[in-house]
Amino acid sequence: MNKVTVIGAGNVGATVANVLAHKDFIKEIVLVDIKAEMAQGKALDSWQQAPVDYYSTRLVGTDDYALTQDSDVVVITAGLPRKPGMSRDDLISTNAGIVNSVTSSVLKYSKNPIVIVVSNPLDVMTYAAYKVSGLDSSRVFGMAGILDTARYRAFLAEAIQVSPKDIQAILMGGHGDSMVPLPRFTTVSGIPVSQFIDEDSLNKIVERTKYGGGELVKLMGTSAWYAPGAAAAQMVEAILKDEQRIFPCCALLNGEYGLDNVFVGVPVKLGRNGIEKIIELDLNESETALLNQSAEEVTAMMKVYDSL
Repeated sequence: MNKVTVIGAGNVGATVANVLAHKDFIKEIVLVDIKAEMAQGKALDSWQQAPVDYYSTRLVGTDDYALTQDSDVVVITAGLPRKPGMSRDDLISTNAGIVNSVTSSVLKYSKNPIVIVVSNPLDVMTYAAYKVSGLDSSRVFGMAGILDTARYRAFLAEAIQVSPKDIQAILMGGHGDSMVPLPRFTTVSGIPVSQFIDEDSLNKIVERTKYGGGELVKLMGTSAWYAPGAAAAQMVEAILKDEQRIFPCCALLNGEYGLDNVFVGVPVKLGRNGIEKIIELDLNESETALLNQSAEEVTAMMKVYDSL
């Protein structure tokens, strides 16, 4: 009897709900938005797709948090995109207000859910949800690394002309230009990626990945939604099916990698209890330096949030 709540019925939230509905193992998905009719409309549209695409997942759209009662997993996508002329601090202030409010509202009706944060700026919004929820850090984490590695793997698949299914990769650190690429841990069906591509070409792909979100904003005038929505849905599936999958997620570190009290992307094992384990890779000096630099940038943003 799995129940999932998705907060925010914009492009990303609606995609999360629709992708999960297609997986056909969740009893009910509740799509919550301040614009109740939009949430109702998107849920109804997805439910009308069920006879065509052959799934039984019930979808409900609402602005009433009472309908989210006893959710197993909550995905938070609510928040405003960064507008021209808006500083990072402005965005933190605006979206922290939204994330704090929706987290408090959902926790009135669900006692100990797992919370996945997708709202931006990702790392600091995950911190906000964690602080407000009072939940254990194994139950509050952010979706960034799966999206970043998906972009990286998609670009690589194109460059070396192989199926993206066969590319395995890991990225760490903050979401965005401070992310830490780890080409050393990138393989194609277990074969090191260096056998397929020269270092210069690989570095260009890494750079493109760092600014992958910005590339899409330039093309569409808004943030991406298919890949982010599918990435968040993949995390929900790993948790509810207790798959024990290894994914890069934005998690609270308490001593791992020599870092304390900071939310950054690291490989974790995801299962029914949320983060079952944080995996510590044996990083070399340059990789460690990049991770530390990324953690410093996230810490600075967390301080902005603390000072609000």
